[in-house]
Amino acid sequence: MDAELQPLLLRIAEALERLAPPAGARPDFAAARLFRHDPDTGAFHPAPDYPLSLESLVGVDRQKGRFLENLQRFAEGLPYNHALLWGVRGTGKSSLAKAAFMAVTKTAPDLKLVEVDRDQVTALPQLFDALRVRPERFLVLCDDLSFEEGAAAAKALKSAMEGGVSGPPANVLFVATSNRRHLMPRGHGEDRGLIAAAEDAEEEVSVSDRFGLWIGFPPMDQETYLAAVRGYAETYGLGVEDLDRRALQWAQTRGGRSGRVAWQFIRDLAGELGKSLPL
Repeated sequence: MDAELQPLLLRIAEALERLAPPAGARPDFAAARLFRHDPDTGAFHPAPDYPLSLESLVGVDRQKGRFLENLQRFAEGLPYNHALLWGVRGTGKSSLAKAAFMAVTKTAPDLKLVEVDRDQVTALPQLFDALRVRPERFLVLCDDLSFEEGAAAAKALKSAMEGGVSGPPANVLFVATSNRRHLMPRGHGEDRGLIAAAEDAEEEVSVSDRFGLWIGFPPMDQETYLAAVRGYAETYGLGVEDLDRRALQWAQTRGGRSGRVAWQFIRDLAGELGKSLPL
């Protein structure tokens, strides 16, 4: 009987192996310093180094110093806090996180940055578990984080940051940028009733409490905006006589001043002058 069943069992085992999903490739974190994570496949896709230097970010000196201090502590294995960079759009929150990371990697080659999409927050617990066993240290960055998906995403983020019974991974620093200090869009949950909306609000506001470091980015005044424009122009050799006037006119067409608006003006000016830029 055993001899008769053996070929059948072998065919069943081979069929099950064909149906099983292929094992994911081991991540090669030596291939780059920046990566994008794909939660569907578990893959880490290498990305190019971030080209802007920390020195080129103007008007955020206080924010640079505080964030850099926390990141250096993390890279050295000292106590640190997860960081929430919040404030007006276009003020350099994401740029600061990436530029500071590039600066710290000069003395901490095992530090890696993994970028995750804000729509994939529910996959963060699995990502943190995958990174916890690695020898490298990881800055996990989620840009423009908010909770349009509701309390489920908030609970997933809290679970990732707290780490469950295993505790939070000591080699992961989570950094989020947001236009909102409490990460919740205006009017969110109103169609679910007052009690449900209040419960969702409590759940989501409690997430911001998990970030030990809050760094605010206020609106940029005119002098700071012009200083950013002049700094970029000097760095990339874009000398024109009426630089300030043209930069202010550009800001008027955009309806406001910010580091992003300054960079977009510089890109337009560089194109006009026939010069290339890193981004």
